[in-house]
Amino acid sequence: MNHIRPAIVMMLAMTLLTGLAYPLAVTVIAQLAFPWQANGSLIRRHGIVVGAARIGQNFASAGYFHPRPSATTGPDPGDPARTIAVPYNGANSGGSNLGPTAKELVRHVQARAAALAAQNPAAPIPVDLVTSSASGLDPDITPAGALFQVPRVARARSLPVAVVRRLVLAHITPRLFGVIGEPHVNVLRLNLALDALARH
Repeated sequence: MNHIRPAIVMMLAMTLLTGLAYPLAVTVIAQLAFPWQANGSLIRRHGIVVGAARIGQNFASAGYFHPRPSATTGPDPGDPARTIAVPYNGANSGGSNLGPTAKELVRHVQARAAALAAQNPAAPIPVDLVTSSASGLDPDITPAGALFQVPRVARARSLPVAVVRRLVLAHITPRLFGVIGEPHVNVLRLNLALDALARH
C-alpha cells in the first residue's frame, strides 16, 4: 500500500491537472485574449458564416481568385474503402507526399502550368499556383499569385483590369513587423471584396 497509494494520488492529481485544469485554463485565456481566433476565425457575411480565414476554400469559377492547389482527400461515397480527391478537406489535412522527382507530381504541375498559361500567356506563372502545400488547406496566396489571376477575373466579371488590380493590391498583408513571414493575400477575403465591388 505504501507504493500503491502515492501512485494512485499522483495519477488522480495529474489527471485533474492535465486533463481538466490545464485545458480549462487555456480555453478561458483563449476566449478572453483571442476570441475570434479561438472560435475558428470565422468570416460572416450578412450574419451567415461563409468560411474561415485560416482554412482555404475551393473557388473554381473563372470570376473568382483561385487558391493554391490542394492535395487533400476523403472517402469515396461509392466505396468507403477508397479515397478520392476532396480539395480543402479540413478533416483530412495533408500534402501529396510526392517528391520533387516524382512523375505524378511533374504531370500535375505541367497540367496546371499549361492551364494557367492559356489564361495569361504573357506572365510568368507563380509557383504557388501549381504546387500544393503540406497542409492542403492554405487560405493565402502570394501577391504574384493573385496578380497573375487579375486578367481572368476581370474578363469573367466584365471589370476593368486596373480596378481588379487595385483590389488585389489593397488586400496584400505585409510581413509582420516588416520582417516576419511573407506578404500574402487571403483568397476568401479578396473574393468577398470582389463580390462587394460587383454589387456597387
